[in-house]
Amino acid sequence: MQRIALKTNNLSPNFIGSWLIEPLSLCDEIITYFEANSGSQNIGTTSEGRDLNAKDRVDISITPNQLNVPGNEVFKSYILNLFECYKDYLAQWPFLENIGKNLEIGTFNVGRYRRGQHFQKLHTERSSLDTLHRVMAWMTYLNDVEEGGSTYFSHYDLEVCPKKGLTIIWPAEWTHAHRGNVVLQGSKYMITGWMNFPAQ
Repeated sequence: MQRIALKTNNLSPNFIGSWLIEPLSLCDEIITYFEANSGSQNIGTTSEGRDLNAKDRVDISITPNQLNVPGNEVFKSYILNLFECYKDYLAQWPFLENIGKNLEIGTFNVGRYRRGQHFQKLHTERSSLDTLHRVMAWMTYLNDVEEGGSTYFSHYDLEVCPKKGLTIIWPAEWTHAHRGNVVLQGSKYMITGWMNFPAQ
């Protein structure tokens, strides 16, 4: 067996889209919601169960049917903004148009990292039969972080620094393995989830 290299080209996309959502006040409202609902917060929850060695973060999970619950209006506004980003992502990659128009958002998380915390495990969003339905992942940083807290995509050596309102969408596959770097100063708030194949 001999490894060979295919002809290279000048294209080197990482397929990570980025936008700044508006208004930025949405970010403040989501943080306020998070802090006001401490009873709904859980720590270290992953698709494989609780694992603080992998994910040192506190989350509130929101299901789609909770969007219509009084008090959750901010999430409906946020999802509408996210959808505008997603439509632009599909415009950038027309091949996805037929696949992408049928995807839906499932349960998503609002999370907080404090100083010294991070999602330390290098991971992908689609890693087993339980997560096979995930096609795209998305995240919005809800605040500026004083120091640290970046998201690191290892295959691209790309570090995305938290900025209030910065929204990213990327493929859920192993090609986009990533981890969260340690928050060194302040706190980091974010909202994240997936675009999924619809349940049959």
